[in-house]
Amino acid sequence: MHAPATDERDECYPSKPPHAAQMAPCHEPEQTVKPMSSKPYHNGEAIEPLVYIVDDDPGMNEALADLLRSVGMRSRSFLSADAFLATRIEDVPGCAILDVRLKGANGLDVQRELNRRGVCLPVVFITGYGDIEMTVKAMKAGAMDFLTKPFRDQDLLDAVAAAIAVDRSKRDALQCGDDLRARFASLSDREREVMMLAASGLMNKQIAGKIGISEVTIKIHRGNAMRKMAARTFADLVKMALELDLSPQRAGTFVAPRHGIGAVQPSMLSY
Repeated sequence: MHAPATDERDECYPSKPPHAAQMAPCHEPEQTVKPMSSKPYHNGEAIEPLVYIVDDDPGMNEALADLLRSVGMRSRSFLSADAFLATRIEDVPGCAILDVRLKGANGLDVQRELNRRGVCLPVVFITGYGDIEMTVKAMKAGAMDFLTKPFRDQDLLDAVAAAIAVDRSKRDALQCGDDLRARFASLSDREREVMMLAASGLMNKQIAGKIGISEVTIKIHRGNAMRKMAARTFADLVKMALELDLSPQRAGTFVAPRHGIGAVQPSMLSY
């Protein structure tokens, strides 16, 4: 049975509350809950972050969902590790709130399974039975934060905001890499060769002698490469060559850019 939403938003969460209404209040000075940061935009549309809540206690699940809802954050709740691992991870910034002690597979098992599948979803752990060894294991495996119950609303919101910010940054970096590879793929074989030789430090005259074509033609290919790569300066072109991790010997071989944003693109997760 889901617990009713509560109006007290600066609460502490006990280990396993039988009812959300019985959550013990904090004894610290009351603070205003900070709203989440503004939503990023993609193609003119707001991208809504999504938080996955995995806790086998219905009351806790509902209380966390209510808290996130109060600051405009979308969430999806799961009462078991199996249910979460069988769901489709949306292609939006997000994170997972995992209770360490779940029925069946525990939160650490879920984290290991996500890592094994290459799902780059930041994890915030919550537990009523935390110890140093457990915390170290979680952090070594890549957890963003480890909160021991009882904890304050704002502590959880801060941890979630930080996790989503990290996920968004990783996604942006992956998307930039895909865009760069897509632009490189649009070059002709000769333009790629000229770009890589120029980026390696050779002058136009040296490249012309190496390839066996005129220096004027080299200048044309180099200009085309800069235009297609959207490089404002030659220094930009050199940086792009370094980011692509390509050498003159590998200029003719190119791996097509990954679809979407790689490991964090939507996928069906199942055992």
